[in-house]
Amino acid sequence: MIDRSVTHATFTLERLYPATAARVFAAWADPKTKARWFSTPDADHELDFRVGGREANRSRPGSSPSLTFESLYRDIVPNERIVYTSVLHVGDDLAAASLTTVAFGPADGGTRLVLTEQGTFLDGREEPSWRSHGTGDWLDALGVELGAGGHE
Repeated sequence: MIDRSVTHATFTLERLYPATAARVFAAWADPKTKARWFSTPDADHELDFRVGGREANRSRPGSSPSLTFESLYRDIVPNERIVYTSVLHVGDDLAAASLTTVAFGPADGGTRLVLTEQGTFLDGREEPSWRSHGTGDWLDALGVELGAGGHE
């Protein structure tokens, strides 16, 4: 029996990065850089980073159904803010839809990033805690990317 439920949730994650806002922002805007920290080597990642542009990340983990995460960029203020809407499909089924705001601000020695996601999670295919954890993982991967150097 399919769980026909709807869960609404909002979460906020913060990270401090020892890099300028311009460098952190650029890691979101450049397709090759973003693919390194946001995607996986076996996934198909596309990025058209502009207002009205789309991003897609498609993967098939093991024998599980395919996962497709697609975003549409709604607002971009360089070095300050990114706003996008997203959907996640598990196979052919819609699992979640969300609105995300990423804000960049000054911090001692670098940049404070604040990501807030407001999501609708459908039929138990995605849970707010899973999304928050996974988003935190890729923000941590962004930190590794920023600390790695040599990719600019």
